[in-house]
Formats: sequence, C-alpha cells, structure tokens
Amino acid sequence: MSLERIESAAELRARVAQWRAAGDRIAFVPTMGNLHRGHLALIEQARGLAQRVICSIFVNPTQFGPNEDYSRYPRTLEGDAAALDAARCDLLFLPSVEVMYPLGIERAVKVEVPGLSNVLCGAHRPGHFAGVATVVARLFNLAQPDLAVFGSKDFQQLQVIRHMVSDLGFPLQIVAGDTVRETDGLAMSSRNQYLDVEQRQRAARIFETLQSMARRSQAGEAQIQVETWANAALEAEGFTVDYAVLRQPDNLVEPDALGPGTRVALIAARLGATRLIDNLSFACS
Repeated sequence: MSLERIESAAELRARVAQWRAAGDRIAFVPTMGNLHRGHLALIEQARGLAQRVICSIFVNPTQFGPNEDYSRYPRTLEGDAAALDAARCDLLFLPSVEVMYPLGIERAVKVEVPGLSNVLCGAHRPGHFAGVATVVARLFNLAQPDLAVFGSKDFQQLQVIRHMVSDLGFPLQIVAGDTVRETDGLAMSSRNQYLDVEQRQRAARIFETLQSMARRSQAGEAQIQVETWANAALEAEGFTVDYAVLRQPDNLVEPDALGPGTRVALIAARLGATRLIDNLSFACS
C-alpha cells in the first residue's frame, strides 16, 4: 500500500464512495501538517478503528488572527507524506484555499459554537474557534468519515468540535487521542520548534504546573487559591500567562465546588512569541 494524494473535492468524494461500496469503515485525521509523533499516534489510533484512514493537511487561514503565525507556520509536505506512508495512512487530502472556500473567505458561511468558543483561548484569540469549526465542518462534509480522531492537547478545540457534531447532527463519532509528550512532559506541538534552547527547557514547567494544580485540588485546596498559585508560579518562570484555570470538562465552566467528579486543569502561556497550551484531566473524590 502506498499513500494516495488527492487535491480536489470531487476526487475525494469518488474515492470515499468507492470505499463505502466495498463496505469499508473510514477514519479521518485533520491536521495542519508539520507532523510529529503526536499526529502519527492519531493515525495509528485511526488505523485500529477503521479499514481506511484519511489525513488532511490544510493550514487554515480563518483560524489565525491578524498578528499570528499563518505565514510562517511550518509547511513540510514531503516529510509529512513520507511519515504518513510509513504509518499506513491510505489517503492524504491536500485542498487549496479555493477548494475549502470556493466563494472566497469573505463570503464563506461560518459555523460558530456559542459559549465554548468565547472563553479561554477564544477570549485571547477572537474568531479562532469560528475558523476551526467552519473548516472542520467543511472537511467532514467532503470526507464523510465514520469517525474522526483529534488530539486531547487542544482540549477546548476538542470540546468545540464535539458540541458542533452533536448539535448539527453529523453522522460520525469523535474519538479523542491521548496527548503525546516529550520525556520531560512537554506536550508535542508543531510550535515547540519556535522555542530556543533555554525556552525549551523552561517549557516543561507547564506540565509540572498542571500536575501540581491537580494535586492541590485533590487535596481540597480552593479553586481560586490553586489558580492564583499556578499563575504566579508560571510568571516566576518567565511565562506570560493567558490563563491557568480549573474547569468542568464538558462545558468549560468553573466548577461549583471541587467535590467528587472529573476536572480539567488548563494552561495557555507564552515564552517569547511562542504560545503554548496544555491540559490535564483528573478526578476529585
């Protein structure tokens, strides 16, 4: 088996129809490319759940703000394709901006998920999740998969997509893949390569802080105290903190009290110009 590359919507639909006629189950992993071991773990997970696996690479302009890194986002197509081929991905979908937005970006129909999209990362990156929801909805319509696999590192994105799929009635299953980490705990991300050597060493403090937030919560420390400590600890390490918070996982609202149940600690913080996000789910008894 060798990786097939398709750029047009019509070719993608034809291949999907062929697989469906053969009775194959189809899994989909949307990405922006510059693939690392975290992405390839999602491909492996998808391979275990379906007969056919599609990966898309599309750096989506509508989810980047005016001062963000769209133009310099790493584009490594040939290396990505080789990695996908080795991971036994069946098809690489490479749509252009014109394929994804045939009427142009300014006239594009937008998909928005109220509530979940305007908090946390949404508050610091206005319009970001409308861009995410819009492009993912379009990709689902084109690929028509039975299931789609998303990494858990982008926890808010995962919840936005789950909500969208449920509310709009997409006939597919959303599967969460575990966050893949470096040996020091740093969550793998394409943006990690922006860090210099000293910043890369400090970046591991994010996961250490998440672990401490979980331990403090489980020990009964008040939410405001945990969050105040986490923000101060990160700032002392040289981070510019967007947020370090505790939330309920399904709706990302503040927990009424840290009693029994699942919670998630979430951090977004910058080292220099590089914005890093991570999270950790934990149970309170």
